[in-house]
Amino acid sequence: MSEPAAPLAEGPLATTPLDALHRAAGARMVPFAGYAMPLHYKAGILSEHLHTRTATGLFDVSHMGQIRLLPRSGQVADAALALERLLPADLASLPPGRQRYALFTNARGGILDDLMVANTGEALLLVVNAACKWADLGHLTAHLAAVCDIEPRFDRALVALQGPGAESVLSALAPEAAAMRFMDVRTIEIAGATCLISRSGYTGEDGYEISIAADDAERIAALLLAQPGVLPIGLGARDSLRLEAGLCLYGTDLDPLVTPVEAALEWSIGKSRRPGGARAGGFPGADIILEQLANGAARRRVGLLPEGRAPLRAGTRLYASEDFTGSPLGIVTSGAFGPSLSAPMAMAMLDISQGMVGGSLIADLRGRPVRAHIAPLPFVTPGFKRPPARTAS
Repeated sequence: MSEPAAPLAEGPLATTPLDALHRAAGARMVPFAGYAMPLHYKAGILSEHLHTRTATGLFDVSHMGQIRLLPRSGQVADAALALERLLPADLASLPPGRQRYALFTNARGGILDDLMVANTGEALLLVVNAACKWADLGHLTAHLAAVCDIEPRFDRALVALQGPGAESVLSALAPEAAAMRFMDVRTIEIAGATCLISRSGYTGEDGYEISIAADDAERIAALLLAQPGVLPIGLGARDSLRLEAGLCLYGTDLDPLVTPVEAALEWSIGKSRRPGGARAGGFPGADIILEQLANGAARRRVGLLPEGRAPLRAGTRLYASEDFTGSPLGIVTSGAFGPSLSAPMAMAMLDISQGMVGGSLIADLRGRPVRAHIAPLPFVTPGFKRPPARTAS
């Protein structure tokens, strides 16, 4: 999820319901996917990143799109089966109160967007990337309008409370949130405001994403920020946090030319949608994606740990030799300095023939050769609060 800053269009930027709160807190505001968004606050990106890893950070992600699918039959299963025609996730088995990561695909197997799908009991709620939300809404309307009422909820706020202290912070205001596990979804009241809360996020830490009516958003955000150990965190730290966690950025690591297998996201393809499954195929690009699932793809998203201190930015080309002879073997898709690692990190799309974890190659860093080692993802250990493992009876 998440997405890169969109080109600045003519006319004013859109604002979120928390715009005044950001400005009062001294945020540096920048254009991002057509919105004015906080890049960082007074503490700066490095401090905000480390604070989220050790305490609790509050992020405004209201620019993202929330879309509700209400089945005309009244049966959420009908909405789930209809939505499965557009993506390879198994949604028919998604129970009420749970959510799942999914990918819209196109006819060549590429990714149109990555999203979260929650079963709220009476409907499916989708959270999509801001830069894609209007296209996603049109895509859903074109294909699902006969089965579902499609309700954009772009006016709602969405905040992410992230970090090891998130549970204690939120449970002080809504005690029932403590019982939630990773990817649970519940409707919970916070200080008189009805909120839809998921235990999820995009930092690699434990936390919650909270959907709030616009009129209640600033009040609830202020209450969360008033709790001990909570600081507002901008999009700069959100990007370095998600990269340390090995999470993809749509428009950079993912795009309509990258398949789920190339992106190392085949885990999001449900068993029932694979060959031999109860509902195998039936989604755009299924023939290409399932063939890659069986036989592998020619390229693959990998992690990189460059030597030295200089980060490799998106677009950096990768070679076999220090003189950069021959064709590039791959290209960096995301790169930054990892505050938790105290070292640079990157993700790249790499020719599979070069091998995977344990190998190395040469990055062309503005004409200077830098050796980068292929490393497992994520770069940090996730802090998600998962359900306890089942034991044999």
